[in-house]
Amino acid sequence: MTAPVQVPLQQLPRFVAAGEALTDMIRAADGSWASKVGGATWNVARVVGKLGIYSAFAGGISCDVFGDALWTASALSGLDLRFIQRLAKSPLLAFVPETHPPRYFFVGDDSADLHFDAATLPTGWQQQVQWAHFGGISLAREPLAGKLLALATELKAAGVKISYDPNFRVTMDERYDATLRQMSALADVIKVSDDDLVGLFRSGDIDKSLDVVRNWNSRAVILYTRGAAGATLHVGQQTWHSSAPKIDVVDTVGAGDASIGGLLFSLMQYPQRDWPAHLRFAVCAGAGACLAAGAAPPSLQIITDLFSA
Repeated sequence: MTAPVQVPLQQLPRFVAAGEALTDMIRAADGSWASKVGGATWNVARVVGKLGIYSAFAGGISCDVFGDALWTASALSGLDLRFIQRLAKSPLLAFVPETHPPRYFFVGDDSADLHFDAATLPTGWQQQVQWAHFGGISLAREPLAGKLLALATELKAAGVKISYDPNFRVTMDERYDATLRQMSALADVIKVSDDDLVGLFRSGDIDKSLDVVRNWNSRAVILYTRGAAGATLHVGQQTWHSSAPKIDVVDTVGAGDASIGGLLFSLMQYPQRDWPAHLRFAVCAGAGACLAAGAAPPSLQIITDLFSA
């Protein structure tokens, strides 16, 4: 077990992911249920933090056994715990009755995540943070969605780089369309997958849907992940493709979160790299997450080994 990173109290994170941390309730073949810590934005914070950049997850979690598990996992990941708000509200639960393919439904009326308050975050953090990440179901759950959209807008105006991964779920119907467009316009980096494009645009014409996103924000870097088929990176009129490394897949849970986390880490830590190298690192990060069960952030050594192979 990795010990949490010891950081002076005055230090503030360079990377913050704001949104949801939740508990996945996964149904096994025998009908039993198992709980696992999760949440798209929380996963990305853990990925970037594990790779070596001091990071935080900003969001609300419950004070019960589910919140305790998320708090402990956050501490072990070395995240700045000052950004996690513990509230006497119910937990957010994601039930997964089927895993092949995954099928979700969420339980969390008036849950802790909805009561997140950015005004109580540590003083001065906006002057220190370089990148802020948004996405997941947090942007489809009011009143949290409005709070996060306002925060992203404020950070963008202050010169902070914004990344966005919608991470489509069935709750993102036509009511989500305005948020999708607003966040896409704000973002410096956008990550989408095949499932995202089909679900968000309610269309099987993936190329057309990708073009819509690119036209909404021609300045954004777009990471388009395609699972075993690798990924493409779109920067202006240029496009690069990277194949996925040959690995023995254990579990694909968290691979998308690892890929965007890997890309953001590469951009922050290795600004001298060219775009194909950034893309390759992102793809290898996604592959590295597939080498262990659950949403386990890959180590820098694992990604580096795949990158160099």
